Formats: sequence, C-alpha cells, structure tokens
Amino acid sequence: MLSQIKVLDRGKPALLAAAVAAVGIAICTLPASAQNLPAGAVLVTPDKMAWKSNPRNPSLEASDLIGDSTKAGPYVQRVKFPPNKKEPPHTHPDDRNITVISGTWYIGWGETCDAAKMTALPPGSFYSEPANVAHCVESRAEPVVIEIRGIGPSGIKRLDAAKK
Repeated sequence: MLSQIKVLDRGKPALLAAAVAAVGIAICTLPASAQNLPAGAVLVTPDKMAWKSNPRNPSLEASDLIGDSTKAGPYVQRVKFPPNKKEPPHTHPDDRNITVISGTWYIGWGETCDAAKMTALPPGSFYSEPANVAHCVESRAEPVVIEIRGIGPSGIKRLDAAKK
C-alpha cells in the first residue's frame, strides 16, 4: 500500500487516480436504467413496481419483486394494506420474514384476535413468521406497506371465524 501512495504522490499518477475516482463516482450516480446490472441482479425503484390485486386477497395490492409466492422457490413481495384493514386469524404454509416499509403494522399471535394485545410495528420493524403459526394483522389509521420474504409456494389458511 505504501508503494502505491508513493506513486500517487508523483504528480501525473495522482491526477490519473483522481480522474478514475471521479468517473467511478459519476457511474455510481447514473440512473439505474443506465447502469449495467450483473446477471441475476434485480433493481426496482418504487415508481417502477408493478402493483396488482393479490390473488389470495383481492382487497390488497401486491408487487412481486423476486419470484412468485404461489410457486416453488424464493420470493420477495411487497403488499399494500389500506387504512383500517383487519386480517382475522390465519396461517401460512411457509416461514416468512417481514419488514415494515411504511405505516404502522399491528400483529397478534394465536387463534383469536384482541386489538388491545397486538404489537405495533413502526416503519423499519422486522419480524419472522414461522410456518403454520396462527396470527392476525391489521393496519389502523394509515396505509401500510410490508415486504415479505419466503420460500414458496405460499398461501393462506383462514381459521374458523367462530373462534374469534
């Protein structure tokens, strides 16, 4: 490393190093569409996410970022919940990892749902959801966006409404 520093101290090589650094910074700040992504890389800006009706719950919108949660294999999906959306107790067949992107998300565990016992998760919160564990979720006064990561196929099994 010291020999490299000595070379850079000799004038023209230092100028060349500065020019290379400037080009590197310029390339890193180009819009995503102008960059060459490595094979297999995925880059999606919020304005380019393809939102569609969630097939398992048409009252929600979902955007598949990687894979497809209805098929075998890893997936990453964002889901939008409108204000005051309640999802009664249910389970999923896959382990899931959830990050709250925006809004405050509420979760409760078990086969019954008590709003007073739910945990509030502000933006940036993370939790894991083991397969087949009963839980309920809801948004309250504001919309919520969550990101779900898992290995599909996923699904939802709604628990007996009479147990509420």
